[in-house]
Amino acid sequence: MLVIKSIKRLRTQIMLWRLAGESIAFVPTMGNLHAGHLQLVKAAKARAERVIVSIFVNPTQFDEQNDFTNYPRTEDADLEKLESVGVDIVYMPNRDEMYPGQILTKVSVSQVSEQHCGAARPGHFDGVATVVCKLFNIVQPDTAFFGEKDFQQLMVIRAMVADLNFPIEIIAVSTLRESDGLAMSSRNTHLNEMQRQQAGQLYQALCLAKQAVIERKTSFSEIQQTYLGILTGQGFKPDYFSICRRCDLQAATEEDVQLIILAAVRLGKTRLIDNIQLDLNF
Repeated sequence: MLVIKSIKRLRTQIMLWRLAGESIAFVPTMGNLHAGHLQLVKAAKARAERVIVSIFVNPTQFDEQNDFTNYPRTEDADLEKLESVGVDIVYMPNRDEMYPGQILTKVSVSQVSEQHCGAARPGHFDGVATVVCKLFNIVQPDTAFFGEKDFQQLMVIRAMVADLNFPIEIIAVSTLRESDGLAMSSRNTHLNEMQRQQAGQLYQALCLAKQAVIERKTSFSEIQQTYLGILTGQGFKPDYFSICRRCDLQAATEEDVQLIILAAVRLGKTRLIDNIQLDLNF
């Protein structure tokens, strides 16, 4: 496994693979890797001869400086995990390599980025879209892999790729969960023991809300308000709990059939996001 920190060296190695006719899959990460990240890598290895994983804690997608400063950095452990699953290159640029000089250009995806996490974290998705656009330009992969836990992020990336004509297939990988249903996330390490025991209730609320939507005994807005209240009563501070159309993340109507329920809550200082998908049959 090669660990590369410069764009020039990375592009040189990629050029050699391309000349050999090898396909390239890419998994962008911010490190502090867990089994969910490794699931992305395994999916990538099944689709390409070569797999590149990036580790870069991107400063432009944090709306709070303390959140960026406190984001867990576990480089040695991350490299061990990636080597164990057969990654070919880990690209680990520093900030100056990714953002040399003043940042004059940004990528902004409208509509799909404006609600939910976009409303709660202004500028977040501009930072995500910009850094992923830069990484795509650097790596130029055939396929790129993203987890469905960050579903709004996945939709932003898909829109950017379509609008900017990137020749890259975006592949979504299902959320990997702990035994109590909590979606695996790098942020889970911030939870104390009591919070960790409580955190699984978020997914339980999503599952119950899904069943309520299927039964259609009350309106979507009433279901949303019910579970906002339930989560608040359980000690969470919800940012949103929204029943949406899966195609564009706009508020679902009673006529929509392909839905997703998106939720974001704060538990202590930790922000948790999750979602659950459903298809209604009439």
